[in-house]
Amino acid sequence: MSRTAKLTLLLTSSITGLTVWGVHFLQTSERDAMYQGVIRDKERIEARLAQLAREAEFEQQKLKREHLESIQPELK
Repeated sequence: MSRTAKLTLLLTSSITGLTVWGVHFLQTSERDAMYQGVIRDKERIEARLAQLAREAEFEQQKLKREHLESIQPELK
């Protein structure tokens, strides 16, 4: 093969290799970013469920307090 053909083959092979590596790198980065979104969503859902549980417990305690205050005589 001539020197020009070898240089062309080397250049095109290098560009192709860099392109494949670049696409692989971008796909890996995007996949990791998407997975971080899943983790954030899971944490947000867990926090919301915990908040709802606290609110429900507060309401139960409020009802219990009102009931007990209604049956307990007032002390003066």
